[in-house]
Amino acid sequence: MQQIFNFIIRNSNRLLFLLLLGISLALTIQSHSYHRSKVISSANFLSGGVYEKINRVNEYLNLRTENDELVLENARLKSLLFNKEDTTKLPPPDSIKGIKPADIIVSKVIHNSYNTHENFITLNSGSNDGIKQDMGVINSLGIIGVIDNTSPRYSTVVSILNMKSHINAKLKKSNHFGSLTWNGKSTGIVQLEDVPRLASIRKGDTIVTGGQSVIFPEGINIGTVDKIYIKTGTSYYVIDVKLFNDMTNLGHVYIIKSKDRDELINLEKKGKDE
Repeated sequence: MQQIFNFIIRNSNRLLFLLLLGISLALTIQSHSYHRSKVISSANFLSGGVYEKINRVNEYLNLRTENDELVLENARLKSLLFNKEDTTKLPPPDSIKGIKPADIIVSKVIHNSYNTHENFITLNSGSNDGIKQDMGVINSLGIIGVIDNTSPRYSTVVSILNMKSHINAKLKKSNHFGSLTWNGKSTGIVQLEDVPRLASIRKGDTIVTGGQSVIFPEGINIGTVDKIYIKTGTSYYVIDVKLFNDMTNLGHVYIIKSKDRDELINLEKKGKDE
């Protein structure tokens, strides 16, 4: 203990200098948006590189499981192919959900947090690949989250398992809208709030994106109704939604470009200014 005190006394000037330097840097970053954005971008770049290397090790260790899953998937696809009477009735890929292949960026999850109240996902694609803030992220089962920040090679996603996440969603059968949130409890259950009580809702009803934002197109799957509550003191429901996705086990994802996003934002901004 005495040696520690002696070290502090001998290096008091240096330690004071480092403390003041740290405080000044923190104040500079907090008060200037340019410096703050550069720090966030650099942090994304460094953490993304670390997560990617960890992900490669995990992939190698999980090769046997993935191979088994591929065999089962191939068997299922062959079964569908051999038993399909008329494949010409299937919609072309560029008409599904109104999304064209050119408006989709394929990426891969290299880090996924799901055990805190504000969870984020890291992807191995960034601004070099055309990814921008506020783009929607989905996979074959449903929505994943919204792009938060990007660096040239990586990007972070605000997961739907984030208590600050708010996504427009609706009942598929009746078009009654609400706001999709998460109460921080179960990784498999999110909440659809502010649904009017006049809506007819049953357990098992499908919940999809509402299309009232520039992030997600209408009709992307989210989950099914699990439980229904009445919000205290209001005339609205709160619905527990069981997710189609297993948010603890994510692989490849799709980032959706919105060609109308800039036009709509500029139009709304113009309306507010007037």
